[in-house]
Amino acid sequence: MSYVVGLTGGIGSGKSTVAELFAAQGVDIIDADIIAREVVAPGEPALAAIAEHFGPEVITESGELDRRALRARVFDNPQEKDWLNALLHPVIRERMVAACAASTSPYCLLVVPLLVENNLTGLCNRVLVVDVSPEVQLARTVKRDQAVEAQIRAIMAAQASREQRQAAADDVINNNSPDKAGLLQEVSRLHRQYLSLAQNH
Repeated sequence: MSYVVGLTGGIGSGKSTVAELFAAQGVDIIDADIIAREVVAPGEPALAAIAEHFGPEVITESGELDRRALRARVFDNPQEKDWLNALLHPVIRERMVAACAASTSPYCLLVVPLLVENNLTGLCNRVLVVDVSPEVQLARTVKRDQAVEAQIRAIMAAQASREQRQAAADDVINNNSPDKAGLLQEVSRLHRQYLSLAQNH
């Protein structure tokens, strides 16, 4: 089993940028968002279960999941949301565990936006949080997604608080500054630390 470093952070914190810098060091990246898309791909049992439960209107003409239609169905309906989570979370978790086990780099980076919220820190030997101030989070996400500020605030409110994430963290990268060189330096330092931890694991 590979040594697993869990990477998390709020929306707009720069998780993807940090993950790319680790990947450039030759570290295997296991991305929960990619796995979450794979488990509902055409032909997957989870997609068939979703179609059966919600009906054909959540499936596109090409046989793929219509995410927008599904989101609309579960958005204000806690029971439907719970049903969907109960279906998908165990499958996603199983795939993440399998991907970590199959990793061939000295340690792997498990990127999970809701690592703290979904109690997945137990899958990790160490937790790395990318931390930014709420103001930076908001500005970056509005710019990146061309989204409405109120929408982003609602997403931020639904995620773990900064304090909750920091309480779960073994390591924190402060990503408030747009300075990529400083970020690279920090990643290089942590990379050396994780290599040493993985060797003694």
